[in-house]
Amino acid sequence: MIFIPTNEDYREMFGGNLFLADMKGEVEMGKKDYGGMARQIIEACGGEKNIATVSHCMTRLRIVPVDRSKVDQEAVKKVPGVLSLIIKDQEHQIVIGQDVPSLYEEVLKNGTFDAAGEVNDAEAVAEDMKKSNPLNAVMDFIGGTFSPAIPVLVAGGIIGAFLSLFTNLFGLSTDSGTYVVISAINGAAFYFLPIFIGYSAAQRLKSNGMLGALLACVLLHSTINGAEGLSFLGIGIKTIDYGQSVFPILLGVAFMSVIYRFLQKRLPVALRTIFVPVLTMLVTVPVTLLILGPIGMVVGGWLSNAIYAIYNTVPALATMIVGALNAWLVFFGMNNALYPVVFALFAAVGSDPLICTGMAPANVAVGGACFAVFFLSKKAEVKSVASSAGVTALLGIIEPGVYGILFPLKRPLIGAMIGGGIGGLLAGILKMTQYAISTPGFVSIPAYIDPSGSPRNLIVSLIVMVVATVVSFVATWMLGLKEEK
Repeated sequence: MIFIPTNEDYREMFGGNLFLADMKGEVEMGKKDYGGMARQIIEACGGEKNIATVSHCMTRLRIVPVDRSKVDQEAVKKVPGVLSLIIKDQEHQIVIGQDVPSLYEEVLKNGTFDAAGEVNDAEAVAEDMKKSNPLNAVMDFIGGTFSPAIPVLVAGGIIGAFLSLFTNLFGLSTDSGTYVVISAINGAAFYFLPIFIGYSAAQRLKSNGMLGALLACVLLHSTINGAEGLSFLGIGIKTIDYGQSVFPILLGVAFMSVIYRFLQKRLPVALRTIFVPVLTMLVTVPVTLLILGPIGMVVGGWLSNAIYAIYNTVPALATMIVGALNAWLVFFGMNNALYPVVFALFAAVGSDPLICTGMAPANVAVGGACFAVFFLSKKAEVKSVASSAGVTALLGIIEPGVYGILFPLKRPLIGAMIGGGIGGLLAGILKMTQYAISTPGFVSIPAYIDPSGSPRNLIVSLIVMVVATVVSFVATWMLGLKEEK
């Protein structure tokens, strides 16, 4: 089930006005009463005893209730500072903005939650989630797994891009201690990424995050990762570089979670502390090395080859589609589910010429549309939302623009899709690509620097994003606004 706000929902959400007329300035970042918001959200969700888990991504507070019927959706939407409410199966995604970590901290303080945001009946929630649409469940699992790891990806990717900039343009020696120390951040972020993914995936599946991380550590151990001639009980183990794909750890943790929950339910309480982790790992590790790891690598290879083949056949059309539809992906919370595709492309060709490349013009196009709304609107509250959302969109974060401007006013959505589509088309024609995984936008310009030192891709990327911003602005301006009185 997915909640799609209508104009009437937005009017109710914002106190009778289409925008934030009755919030008395509380929605400006840094001026929100996060403690008050946290208390209101917890109460609207049926109290802390009705919250199984709480977490957050870059812009959304994600709550999984024990009993969905006890959640007052209208009360959640009316909390000052809440931009929207998206319901995907069991999970309630409350759109806040980039300051969502501040709200998350207050939620933890106002409830008996642990550091992982868990408090209540995880088994009941897991059983309820089994009833959800399988495709939605898979996409939610992947998206929810990668959301907490985004800061790691951004830090590692941007730092790696800056290293390329300083070595190629400013002569930083690769033998210097400075280079070695800084490059360790970039290298560790991606070499040990399966550990972060393993922990996050296990938490997402209501299993044990530490055991998920341990499974990833085993796969990356020097005696396992890339080992040749290895066997278990006489059965040969395929040589695999587990740092090159996220699919093996995703499959391994999915299997591990089944074993873990089975043992938790079947073993006596007195034996669980010792035997559940021991038996879980003794079963999971061999199965992952012998079966699931090879399957994951094959699936990852098929996926990257298929996507790259499509890109090679119609590159301009492929990036244009991503650029035009990215706002919809973000609206439905599907954008983070594309990260495995990004990693598959990096493993295959060393960069991402499709997903992040198409998202870059799409993101800044949202900024262009928001700035057009800023100049077109006659309402002070609309101008305030449009200006702040426009800035964050140019930096690569488009949720405030998507929920606060594009979908409520509709015409700016069309303008952003036109700008993003034309930008994506141009990116495909000019063979633009992204060399580091980061949030696509102007803030990630170093990610478009060619490691070889050639300035072409950087120049192309700047041209593409400027064109997307301008086209979106002009298209939105020409379409005009239809604001309700």
